[in-house]
Amino acid sequence: MILEMVRANGAVSLRELARVVQTSEVTVRRDVRALEAEGLLDRRHGGAVLPGGFTRESGFPQRATAATAEKTAIAEYAAGLVREGEAIVVGAGTTTQELARRLARVPGLTVVTNSLLVAQALAHANRVEVVMTGGTLRGSNYALVGSGAEQSLLGLRVSRAFLSGAGLTADRGLSTSNMLAASVDRALVRAAAEVIVLADHTKLGSDTAFQTVPTDHIAHLVTNQPPSEAVRAATHHETLRGAAPEGPGHGEPHADGEKAAAEIEALIEQGVRVSVAGGPAPAAKHPAEPQRRDGSLPGPRSTHPPLGPRLPDLSPPRRR
Repeated sequence: MILEMVRANGAVSLRELARVVQTSEVTVRRDVRALEAEGLLDRRHGGAVLPGGFTRESGFPQRATAATAEKTAIAEYAAGLVREGEAIVVGAGTTTQELARRLARVPGLTVVTNSLLVAQALAHANRVEVVMTGGTLRGSNYALVGSGAEQSLLGLRVSRAFLSGAGLTADRGLSTSNMLAASVDRALVRAAAEVIVLADHTKLGSDTAFQTVPTDHIAHLVTNQPPSEAVRAATHHETLRGAAPEGPGHGEPHADGEKAAAEIEALIEQGVRVSVAGGPAPAAKHPAEPQRRDGSLPGPRSTHPPLGPRLPDLSPPRRR
């Protein structure tokens, strides 16, 4: 049953496997390890994927029900970064859909998106202007793609882009499994002065076929996975109460969590600001206006002061 589900979907979470098989995650984890030993599948952060170097994107129903609590926390944090009267782009994805549901409370906001789900979430927000790209509908994630979508973004300039994806690594940055989706995401990036990636811990360390945002163009990562002890020691931050997945035995080290924490540390070393949703929220600060870049291609991540309220931040001070 487990092997059939992975072959049908490309990637399945341990939680979903346990629900379908009607057993515990501990039992499913043991079975997955046995199948991995036979070379029939690979274990990846909190789930199982087809064997091979790249992760295949699962279907929308599976993505919509995976890591829902984590996505909610990430979306809530990201919404706190958005300011009144700002213009932003929001890409397609289940995490950005959660973000859109919370943007309705931001007055004077302009949201440019290629996602039908993002637009739908904001359809009745009277204080938010929604601008949709053109393009061809990709039914698997309810997004507009193709040359029509990309051309409609030409000449657009906004303060920030909020993007998700199928995988995030320190080596390649954000990636997705669909070429057309990746091309539109790159167009969204070109329109923004700063890129903020929303990725729960199941995406960290996963690499898919088409790169959308290289690491040196990512200014800020919002995730749910707390740092490893090495990151805590390096950055001199207090212990964060993030939404970390529990390992077998309730409190024992979780291999997937350790792997995700290692990826966070590698991203920090490359200069990405990393924030963990779910920790205590200090009082909001009033940031300066974002620095805008000129030209059609984005340069390396901007170095202007962080925007919006600051929650747990794992990044070391940026070198000048």
